[in-house]
Amino acid sequence: MRSIRSTQAPGSVRRHVAIGATAATMGLVMAFGAGLASPAQAAAPASLTGIVLGVGANETQRTVTWYSSEDTVQELQVVPTSALVNGEFPAGAASFAATGAANTTTAGGFNRHATITGLKERTAYSYRAGSGGNWSPTYAFKTQDFEGDLDFLFYGDPQIGSSGDLAKDQAGWQDTLDVSLAANPDAELLVSGGDQVESANTETQWNAFLAPAKLRQYPWAATIGNHDVGGKAYEQHFSTPNTDRSASLYSNGKPTSDTSGGDYWYIYKDVLFIDLNSNSYATSQGGGGDAAHIGYVTDVINQHGSEAKWKVLVYHHSIYSAADHAKDSDNKVRRVDFPTTFSKLGVDVVLQGHDHSYTRSYEIKNGEKANPAEKPGDADVYPGPGGVLYVTANSASGSKYYDITAPDNSATSGAGNGADPLKPEDYWYNSVENQEHVRTYVKVQVRDDKLVVENVRSGTCAAPNAAVERGSWCNNTPANQPVGSLVDKVTVHPYHGTGQDLRVNVPNAAPGEFGWTIDGYNGLVDLGTAQDHDGDYFGATGTINPIVVSDSRRSLAPWSISASVSDFDDAGKKFSGAALGWTPKVVTAGAGAKAAGAVASGYDDRGQGLSVSRGLGWADQGHPKGTARLGADLDLKIPGNVAKGSYTATLTITALSS
Repeated sequence: MRSIRSTQAPGSVRRHVAIGATAATMGLVMAFGAGLASPAQAAAPASLTGIVLGVGANETQRTVTWYSSEDTVQELQVVPTSALVNGEFPAGAASFAATGAANTTTAGGFNRHATITGLKERTAYSYRAGSGGNWSPTYAFKTQDFEGDLDFLFYGDPQIGSSGDLAKDQAGWQDTLDVSLAANPDAELLVSGGDQVESANTETQWNAFLAPAKLRQYPWAATIGNHDVGGKAYEQHFSTPNTDRSASLYSNGKPTSDTSGGDYWYIYKDVLFIDLNSNSYATSQGGGGDAAHIGYVTDVINQHGSEAKWKVLVYHHSIYSAADHAKDSDNKVRRVDFPTTFSKLGVDVVLQGHDHSYTRSYEIKNGEKANPAEKPGDADVYPGPGGVLYVTANSASGSKYYDITAPDNSATSGAGNGADPLKPEDYWYNSVENQEHVRTYVKVQVRDDKLVVENVRSGTCAAPNAAVERGSWCNNTPANQPVGSLVDKVTVHPYHGTGQDLRVNVPNAAPGEFGWTIDGYNGLVDLGTAQDHDGDYFGATGTINPIVVSDSRRSLAPWSISASVSDFDDAGKKFSGAALGWTPKVVTAGAGAKAAGAVASGYDDRGQGLSVSRGLGWADQGHPKGTARLGADLDLKIPGNVAKGSYTATLTITALSS
């Protein structure tokens, strides 16, 4: 007997926070914090500055952080934008208490942050910070569907102030945000590669970084860089979800010292994001080094990996870059410490900064090129189990660029910086290396069965481009490489194993209609968008990928093919595989193949459907030699009380013969 079990990318399902088909919609809830410094009894009106929208623990949350000139009790008010009356907040506006403390930077003042919870999908919201009659201006953001496709943008090293001209750096950063979001208005997250500023505690640089209005409209997922770590301003400006500020995750092992650190994670739609403080890499510094981060990533993925279809790591120090930092001793340490664990845990993509140039690695498994057949610049990659894509972002502001360096004679695996045999001018680990001295950003499209990663030009040699304006070279021309053109594009296709997966999306039920989406790749059988049958059940049909049976044995012994399906699962939400029935058929005759009998969905006959092993096809003793293709029409009837979700099941196929 040979069993062929279909597999899916690790962690391919997750518990979504969207409301189910029969559940009531959730409104905003109240969140009360603690830990404010003692307020003055009769404080002057506070000046509220540096407001930034941040990512929350999931789609239903956002954080907001700001600076206050006064130590007063403050809050965040949030309402659906449609509830504003002549631009004014109604009396019933939801309120979220702010927490914070005194700033440790030379700018003085105080910091505050609040977490918005209970957001609804596809809704525009307005918010303001402050208290009483002393409010900030009103800002707005919008949520999108809490299921399905996700686009997010990744930005490398704005490092405001590094060119020596603060205004030019700010202008380049502003332009990249404006260009990227004009081209991608439905992007849902702005993900940082670290080094927001040049000097960790210089508030004029932070003010310039936070100046763009887009940082109050789209959530910024902060990452700490080496230029951010040397003070508390990073922690004061950004509130991050699920943050672990253990001593081992700080470079000096002292969270209370004048330094920033910590690791954090969040799940947004079908992606588990884990963000690391890569400044702490060696125990000799005083912290837990890379081992502490490896432990953190392992724990988070073991506890929450099954809640997501994709796993994305973000940290600052690129371990597979090609410019000034490619041969740094600390990056060689990380290049040995990280890759094997990331491969073992099923990480899909690692996003990095630090080297101010763009690189896209080959698929890397356990510190080596995963697929020797992968060619430089391949537009489609199939990583297989353990393959990880590493991306380094170029400067998003134009404040500083690093030039590509040449490989050496060291090894072509592990910590080595040897040449790629397929392209000797590049490092062994990189599929693409690029530096034109123009600003770029990375766009990531997350789909059910692929990730699309693009490096996009957000500028040209022309201003705003601080480094070039101040004398650096540039080889980009607007005529053939304009703003919005692609430097690189790659599609990552996940590993499905030797079998095939089944997926069904159950959306929220709406009177008279019910929607489906279809997107099938490789080993996936996508059953599309379900139809609501008068609220009794959701119905879906489809066809399995044919099973090819070949038999050339002299014995002409009988054979049979059977299969069973697991429960359909979306993390904490499930429905029984008994809901699936089928009608087997012989697609191409041969080998004496006969189709087995139809099996009804358990919804029809209260039976077990395909939740137990059922025959697909068979042949008698003495059948002719040959090849047959067996198929089956699927009939899925889902009980009407099943919650909205993107459900996946595993079809296990068993072949029996004497």
